[in-house]
Amino acid sequence: MAIMINEDCVNCGVCEPECPNDAITEGDEIYVIDPDLCTECHGAFDEPQCASVCPVDSCVPDPNHEEDKDALQAKYEKIHG
Repeated sequence: MAIMINEDCVNCGVCEPECPNDAITEGDEIYVIDPDLCTECHGAFDEPQCASVCPVDSCVPDPNHEEDKDALQAKYEKIHG
């Protein structure tokens, strides 16, 4: 399952540099996560780094992009070769 940033985002930007897949970008009003690049940090870290640094807990699981660990690992390997 990819992570998404909800409307509680305060647009502080601490999440963006933490993403090992460059999946986070600044949107019009809040930061956004590209679900095609988000692996929940699987393959790089034990937990999603965006969620671990977010001061308002706005990085949450995206129910529209559910993936199991094997799919997340495959996506990570495709991104990083």
